[in-house]
Amino acid sequence: MTRQEILILLAAAGSAALLIGALAFQHIGGMAPCKLCLWQRWPHGVAIGAGALGLFARPVPGAGLGALAALATALIGGYHTGVERGWWQGPSDCSGGPVAGLSSDELLARIMAAPLVRCDEVPWEMWGLSMASWNALASAGLAVIWLMALRAR
Repeated sequence: MTRQEILILLAAAGSAALLIGALAFQHIGGMAPCKLCLWQRWPHGVAIGAGALGLFARPVPGAGLGALAALATALIGGYHTGVERGWWQGPSDCSGGPVAGLSSDELLARIMAAPLVRCDEVPWEMWGLSMASWNALASAGLAVIWLMALRAR
């Protein structure tokens, strides 16, 4: 294997591991994902596909697509981290928002329409970082590996 192929394989395997980990937390650990958690998963799927493209057909476009996908999930993870920490407001359909000025009927309707899993709550953390934060960091590292693969041609 060439250096480029090794880097592509490593980066795609990293996305596969993160995606498998998220699915394990969901299906084995019983932790349902929020809307932003689900958004972070899609680019990992793209990165895995980019790895296949890079290994079996076109290394340069595959590595470029993989880098973009890893960067996309890192940015979504960073955004989600900010929502969890209250730095900014998240999507209104999965985050708490201001309730001032709402009638009791409007407030009840909002509560009844709210998803069971909120984007602004941290269900699990390790060393003070949530899963979204870990995904952002790991995915940024994977983006660097994809870029190294792109340059290794």
